[in-house]
Amino acid sequence: MTSTTEATPTATAPDLAEAELLIGGMTCASCAARVEKKLNRMDGVTATVNYATHKARITHPASIGVADLIATVVKTGYTAEEPAPPARAADETPPGGAEDDPELAGLWQRLLVSLLLATPVVLLAMVPALQFDNWQWLSLTLAAPVVVWGGLPFHRAAWSNARHGAATMDTLVSLGTLAAFGWSLWALFFGDAGMPGMRHGFDLTVSRADGASAIYLEAAAGVTAFLLLGRWLEARSKRRAGAALRALMELGAKDVAVLRDGREVRVPVARLAVGDRFVVRPGEKIATDGTVVEGTSAVDASLLTGESVPVDVAVGDFVTGATVNAGGRLVVEATRIGSDTQLARMAKLVEDAQSGKAEVQRLADRVSAVFVPVVLVIAAATFGGWMAASGDTVAAFTAAVAVLIIACPCALGLATPTALLVGTGRGAQLGILIKGPEVLESTRRVDTVVLDKTGTVTTGRMSLQEVVAAEGTDPGELLRLAGAVEHASEHPVARAVAAGAEERVGTLPPVTEFVNVPGRGVRGRVEGREVAVGRLYDTLPPEVARARDEAEGAGRTAVVVGWDGTARGVVAVADAVKETSAEAVAELRRLGLTPVLLTGDNRRVAQSVADSVGIDEVIAEVLPEEKVDVVRRLMAEGRTVAMVGDGVNDAAALATADLGLAMGTGADAAIEAGDLTLVRGDLRVAADAIRLSRRTLTTIKGNLVWAFGYNVAALPLAAAGLLNPMIAGAAMAFSSVFVVTNSLRLRAFH
Repeated sequence: MTSTTEATPTATAPDLAEAELLIGGMTCASCAARVEKKLNRMDGVTATVNYATHKARITHPASIGVADLIATVVKTGYTAEEPAPPARAADETPPGGAEDDPELAGLWQRLLVSLLLATPVVLLAMVPALQFDNWQWLSLTLAAPVVVWGGLPFHRAAWSNARHGAATMDTLVSLGTLAAFGWSLWALFFGDAGMPGMRHGFDLTVSRADGASAIYLEAAAGVTAFLLLGRWLEARSKRRAGAALRALMELGAKDVAVLRDGREVRVPVARLAVGDRFVVRPGEKIATDGTVVEGTSAVDASLLTGESVPVDVAVGDFVTGATVNAGGRLVVEATRIGSDTQLARMAKLVEDAQSGKAEVQRLADRVSAVFVPVVLVIAAATFGGWMAASGDTVAAFTAAVAVLIIACPCALGLATPTALLVGTGRGAQLGILIKGPEVLESTRRVDTVVLDKTGTVTTGRMSLQEVVAAEGTDPGELLRLAGAVEHASEHPVARAVAAGAEERVGTLPPVTEFVNVPGRGVRGRVEGREVAVGRLYDTLPPEVARARDEAEGAGRTAVVVGWDGTARGVVAVADAVKETSAEAVAELRRLGLTPVLLTGDNRRVAQSVADSVGIDEVIAEVLPEEKVDVVRRLMAEGRTVAMVGDGVNDAAALATADLGLAMGTGADAAIEAGDLTLVRGDLRVAADAIRLSRRTLTTIKGNLVWAFGYNVAALPLAAAGLLNPMIAGAAMAFSSVFVVTNSLRLRAFH
């Protein structure tokens, strides 16, 4: 998978920098553990190496350059290079399939030839009826290319590791297959196995026979073919696992029609600058994040956020790069370009999460690092034990080879990274960005979710809710006159009244002699009437006073409207509750979470919102700086707290909570502080995010249980002589494929 991060190190502290390297030559989890160990031995260097993505993320002192880091990796026996810049990386990333990936294509070719040659060798050994005179020499002819050429990747890696004084899974495979092949050569040329008429039985367990007449060509060739099949399936599955991130990187437009001196000039997106104005026609992708300066349309953001309903946009609205213009012609002014765009930041977040390590993975890494030397010792002990117990060289040799082959810890190394790859990629497709693998651990423990009211449970925008006119007054006339005066004001309540009036009664009449009375309201002359809106009346008719009190009791802002000195009715506005909030709260409850509404609004307004969405616990009239204290108090009560918010004033609380979920429609500070980002701004996605995180963690744990259990169970069976080496090879390959396939099930998450 190609990187989307900058190759050059970025400063993280005055004397520290960050770098990312692509590591080549790693074939198993113990390879990754070796590279990580060598890098971490450098003074001041902290590195994590991910086997699934073949990447190293390194924090290093400024005194140590990237060239020094690369040199250390090379000395360890592997290759390293800085990743390609984002633009080139996107161009070079194969779209998928073996035919588009040279490495996969080469592996497939090696596998195909090996399978074609190994199959008759295995059949001849397993079915005595097929064994004709001198069949063993045909087996040797077919098996030799499989073991030597087909197994070359294993032998080459084993030799490279041996030169550096190390042993990995390739060491086990190479030793096992070459030992079986070498024994067979000795038996054929110097023993009795080459005699015409030789017959060979097959047993799933260790067979006891005269060592001079026993050959293991089927084990050598079959194991090599099985392991190549496992490696090819693993590589193919890992490409599929990373497909979501590659698709994310490829979403953006490639070129754009920029306005230059009133003319449209088509240029590559990379040449866009902040402040440039560009044209987006119906059906085209918006090139970068910006503000609409001309035109109206509907924008389809489904590719980026998972939201299927297009959003209407007009002059002044913000639009996101990579979304599709589904309606009319737009002119957009670029406000963010390159790595600052929402698409680039999403890709960076996803990649960072995929490159990191959960705590459970660190345990697997520690096991993998010591596993291979331990297995070599077990294999030697197995051979010695069988020789001491029975003196049967053939049985001792067979059991030792089975131990070498079955013990590969690949499944252990793949258990976490592949699930992370698929889970975070699927999250990105659904508009859920998981910042790091440690986030998954938090979601399992969370029992309380604190919901910021404004912008999270509600829309964050005032809207007209109700018009109540006194007897004898037309409600439409009341709203039309109120809207006309409020249209001249910039106050959020005034804008809500004016917008609601335009929507309900149409074009508003002009206002003259407009006066804003600070803290009390506005007045002006409309069609010859002196209209006053707000709290400008000292006395109110009983029915108007009652309507005002009822509106305020329901948590709305009541605005009294009148003209010619008499109050004639009430217009009520409120921060409207999002249509999906009640459903989201119900879903959070089903996940075992207790919702808490947190707001700076007065208690009556907060209680009204809480009642409408089904929240029992309300904390109201909280100052922005007090939100952190509320989160800490809940945590002090023994709760594990998730916080959902979208504003700058939520950032500290998001960072303090055990799990911070930031609405992607909110402030950048909140998004930076959160552990999970909900791109769509729909509260229902919070429940989806927690479910996906928990499902990913469950998958990781299931993978690890299988991988640990497999090795723990398989090694004693092999050492006890209950597994033929070829069956051991097939089982080992299956374990890796099982782990990757289990992880791929996350792609079906909805």
